[in-house]
Amino acid sequence: MDLTTDYLGFTLKSPLVASASPLSDDVDNIKRMEDSGASAVVLYSLFEEQIIHDQEELYYHTEAHNEAYAESITFYPDLPDFQTGPEQYLDHIRKAKEAVGVPVIASLNGSSLGGWTQFSKRIEEAGADALELNIYSIPTDIDTPGSEVEERYVEVVKAVKAAINIPVAVKISPFFSNMANMAKKLDEAGADGLVLFNRFYQPDIDLETLEVKPNVLLSTPQALRLPLRWVAILYGRISADLAATSGVHGAADAIKLLMAGAKVTMMASATMRYGLGHFETVETGMRLWMEHHEYESVKQMQGSMSQKNVEDPGSFERAQYMRAVSTLPKQYR
Repeated sequence: MDLTTDYLGFTLKSPLVASASPLSDDVDNIKRMEDSGASAVVLYSLFEEQIIHDQEELYYHTEAHNEAYAESITFYPDLPDFQTGPEQYLDHIRKAKEAVGVPVIASLNGSSLGGWTQFSKRIEEAGADALELNIYSIPTDIDTPGSEVEERYVEVVKAVKAAINIPVAVKISPFFSNMANMAKKLDEAGADGLVLFNRFYQPDIDLETLEVKPNVLLSTPQALRLPLRWVAILYGRISADLAATSGVHGAADAIKLLMAGAKVTMMASATMRYGLGHFETVETGMRLWMEHHEYESVKQMQGSMSQKNVEDPGSFERAQYMRAVSTLPKQYR
């Protein structure tokens, strides 16, 4: 049985990839995920704001005393031990590459065009096999039109592709007026892959302290429906590889997304909930299902249930509210 798949120019041993999460900040965790069956690992995201903060800290500690006496040189931090900018992240890439044999995909979240290109170059130099652009931006200016937001995405992809030679995937949200057209624009801008979708963590309000606080909720299998729909719609219509993330918790979830047209399925919440060995559990379940349904390879099933290959292509587009409601028990209508 052949589980291999192609993604970003790599031939992976299976379509099960570790998505960006805090789990990848430890090289031992990355090794354990590889041993469990992860065919590639996306590292946690490096945010431009973190880099700028570290640079400002270094400037303060080295320049704030520049008019003090010469003896004040002892105030300066020990530079070899003072990690600034992306140095820690770059070192993590190098260590991960030395520790595992699967592709190591870095993740970058920039806030300026210069930041995207500058840091992507250093990530490539550190040895990352590919780069995932984690475009995690929520426009809140009511005077900014949607077309301007879309153009910023396209500019980022073009600039990064022009700056580096390793494959570039783009992780985006579904919140565009025409998701299909946006996917086409990113594809034409040079994106080697699209990761569907980014999950924006929503804030909450603490009614006791009256403070706005973060509230991180792990995904559930129900989150699968959104990437499932768009992977199925986009399959065969763009050149970029499609990666599906959000809601991948078991073998059935991964198989559905592959049938919709995904090249890989990514897991983060499931491994945080069930442990780093969960990749083996999902792979075993996939093999059993494929054997029972007489599939010889993953590639045989990829795209078989995409919009272009199903009897009713419009089923992926229409909400089919009346049909869905009619299936509910009477007490819920």
